[in-house]
Amino acid sequence: MNKFWTKLLFLFLTISSLQAQETKWKLWYDKPASNWNEALPLGNGRLGAMVFGVPAVERLQLNEETIWGGSPNSNAHSKSKAAIPYIQKLIFEGNYQAAQELANEKVMSQTNDGMPYETFGNVYISFPGHQDYQDYYRDLDLEMATSTVSYTVDGVKYQREVFSAFEDDVIMVRLTADRAASITCNVQMTSPHDNAVARVRENQLTLSGQSQTHDHQRGGVKFQGRIKASNKGGELVVKDGLISVKEADELTLYISIATNFKNYKDLSEEYEQKAANILNAALTKDYDAIKKNHVQFYQQFYNRVSLDLGITSEAAKPTDQRIENFAEVNDPQLVALYFQFARYLLISCSQPGGQPANLQGIWNDMLFPPWESKYTVNINAEMNYWPAELTNLSEMHEPFLQMVRDVSETGAETAKKMYGARGWVLHHNTDIWRITGPIDYAASGMWPSGGAWLSQHLWERYLYSGDKDFLQEAYPIMKGAAQFFLDVLIEEPSHQWLVVSPSSSPENSHIHGATIAAGVTMDNQLLFDLFSNVIRASKILDEDQDFADTLSVTRSRLAPMQIGQYGQLQEWMHDWDDPEDKHRHISHLYGVFPSNQISAFRTPKLFDAAKTSLMYRGDPSTGWSMGWKVNLWARFLDGDHAYKLLQNQLSLVTPSTRGGGTYANMFDAHPPFQIDGNFGCAAGIAEMLMQSQEGAIHLLPALPSVWDKGSIKGLRARGGFEIVELSWKDHKVDKLVIRSTRGGNLRLRSENKLKAKGLSIAEGENPNHFFELPEVKAPLTSEKAKLNAVDLANYHEYDLSTQAGETYTVIGK
Repeated sequence: MNKFWTKLLFLFLTISSLQAQETKWKLWYDKPASNWNEALPLGNGRLGAMVFGVPAVERLQLNEETIWGGSPNSNAHSKSKAAIPYIQKLIFEGNYQAAQELANEKVMSQTNDGMPYETFGNVYISFPGHQDYQDYYRDLDLEMATSTVSYTVDGVKYQREVFSAFEDDVIMVRLTADRAASITCNVQMTSPHDNAVARVRENQLTLSGQSQTHDHQRGGVKFQGRIKASNKGGELVVKDGLISVKEADELTLYISIATNFKNYKDLSEEYEQKAANILNAALTKDYDAIKKNHVQFYQQFYNRVSLDLGITSEAAKPTDQRIENFAEVNDPQLVALYFQFARYLLISCSQPGGQPANLQGIWNDMLFPPWESKYTVNINAEMNYWPAELTNLSEMHEPFLQMVRDVSETGAETAKKMYGARGWVLHHNTDIWRITGPIDYAASGMWPSGGAWLSQHLWERYLYSGDKDFLQEAYPIMKGAAQFFLDVLIEEPSHQWLVVSPSSSPENSHIHGATIAAGVTMDNQLLFDLFSNVIRASKILDEDQDFADTLSVTRSRLAPMQIGQYGQLQEWMHDWDDPEDKHRHISHLYGVFPSNQISAFRTPKLFDAAKTSLMYRGDPSTGWSMGWKVNLWARFLDGDHAYKLLQNQLSLVTPSTRGGGTYANMFDAHPPFQIDGNFGCAAGIAEMLMQSQEGAIHLLPALPSVWDKGSIKGLRARGGFEIVELSWKDHKVDKLVIRSTRGGNLRLRSENKLKAKGLSIAEGENPNHFFELPEVKAPLTSEKAKLNAVDLANYHEYDLSTQAGETYTVIGK
């Protein structure tokens, strides 16, 4: 190659590298969004906006987290109480179809299948003459939580910046141009609610309405949106439902939305005054001040964690092209971008004091979205919060934990009415009104174990924080969930095991053509965790020993996990599994993740059986299912297979394609859009790099071969530890800096040997001295290593005694 071509190649690579770095933490595109799944999401926890970026007519599709159909209600009823013993009898006799039909008739709610989460509407900004444009660019900046659109028309460069302000609780829009007197546009608000009314008040646009009636539940959420425009130069007129701007130098829009929602049983908020007060308070500040406060608030959460997997020239390409190409090219930074996008989404849709992220976070453009965009608690709602504690967003977990408190109240009525039981119950779905009775059809809704799974989140919060005050508050809720199962467990006739009946392995049919069953594996695993956690909490809090003893005896009688005829972990109490079953739900693998009842190091035979089950299920599936599988393969210590699932997940889904994956705007595609896949995959990426589920912090447990070097900072581990820095080279731990928030023993697990920095430095001693760490555990036997097809014999474990607030450094050998 001659010098000219060498220099040209070097210049090209340099430019590509600079472009890649410039857009490193941005989703960016060279064309406007042509549909909702290409628009870019903004949110401050309460207010959501989707930015389309069309030059001629910008569309901001808006949401407020409490605009739901219906009004405060309960779907508990008493007719199920007499029917359940007959359903159980039919199940034990093997008459599953009849049992399911009876459950449909007598147990499922006949009047209320849950209320829909609804859009507020849209703000449209039309720009005459902007149909023909050049130099188009739009982005979502994950470091600033802002969206920018720019393009050129007739030699004038126009720019729009939009964000949903955390501190000031308004949506902000700023329109600028590089030539004076160039901003001419019309602004209006619209809504698909048929009762919505637009008016002009005090030189502001307002739009007021009320949520929809659904399933005989009258819509009771009243809402109002307001827009105030502030111009520099030019003319501004507000009349006839429009803000008309002519030849301004700059235009800023302040957008406020409020509802009458106070809590799940109270709709007495003065919403019009609230909308006005929020807007008027924001109007006392200029755009730059609001943006500064917004960025500072957001970054206190976002900046806690960073991930570096390397960067290539692929990062200089538009995001939709990167997703489309991911399976065929080396683009490690796209994984890091996807990981941080999920953290951005959780910060943006789940703020303390607000509602938890629903099936679509807070982003929805419909009055009746798929599955009503509710809280599906047989996997999806829980998956939304898998990254919360792990990726250092504990505050974002709060709305979900508050929902657990709420449904423990409403679920007590349901337990008493429907089962004649103490405690509280939650079936497979709830909504903003915290319904807890079974909805839809028995095929999906006859599953009473939601309370057990939600209670696991209370225990996980304690494991990460060690906060005994929190545990004291959470204990009655966990105990109530356990009381319900103590009252409803029934002895099955074959082995005299105690089982949950009627129930199901969520949404999957067994060989008898029904879903309804008794003693399904997931229920047994959930109850084992629930009872174990309550027993542990009782001991920590030094109370309720008699109740703990009762749970211990009952736990010993639960149906055990079993290995079936194909070497698989059985999904049901009976050996009904079909190797050709590719169902999206993999419920019986809850014991692997998010639980840790099944482990390579403790239960090798069950570990092998669970892996066999996952192999039979296959890789491609719905988006959220693939997110779960990333975590499972990480727990199976198989980084390359986990990475394969990331490739499947990061495949572009368009209106003309089928199957799960990722939309152009990085939203998870079930399809349709479900946000749980984004959160599940983010947790899985973290699990590939660090795990802490069994009393040890496992470093690089599932590192794929493509990530030969990199680093992650800021992850949190159970036991009160924070990973200040974990870096690796040549697939081995290079350096670990870890902070202990609680003190106590720190056990480290690694494939390569480690040594630690001097922890107590005598006078005159070299503070950078490293000493050998004594191993605390002999290598596992070759028999176990062979059984699991994982080389467990090469793992090393070390113990360090830590002090609260201290930071420790370990390096790899």
